Amino acid sequence: MPAMIDGILETALYVTDIERSAAFYERVLGFKRLLADDRLIGMAVADSRQILLLFKIGASTQPSPMHGGLIPAHDGQGSLHAAFAISESNLPNWRIQLSENDVPIESELVTDRGGTSLYFRDPDNHLIELATPGIWPTY
Repeated sequence: MPAMIDGILETALYVTDIERSAAFYERVLGFKRLLADDRLIGMAVADSRQILLLFKIGASTQPSPMHGGLIPAHDGQGSLHAAFAISESNLPNWRIQLSENDVPIESELVTDRGGTSLYFRDPDNHLIELATPGIWPTY
């Protein structure tokens, strides 16, 4: 039997100010902090096993010794993209929540399959997407 993947567990964004970014994701998207140190904040996405990692740019360019092993060096720059799943019935609530938090919707896209995506920017100019079922054949 071949080795199988169960899904994506972590998504990482690299940010200039991890506290500012974490506050944005807490306030706007309702994510909860799971861990924090001077180089990263890990956040629970929708009380699930999915994790958003916010790394301070340049703070992980050297291997990080941990109890039980070593995390290899990594880093990222530029405007990145992450998408989060939402239900179609919650789409109006998200429009309101973004507006109430002074987060402008940069674009709204309705796919041929009927899915809708709302696009906006986080404090580091990363493109964040809220997507309803139908944007992909598998979602």
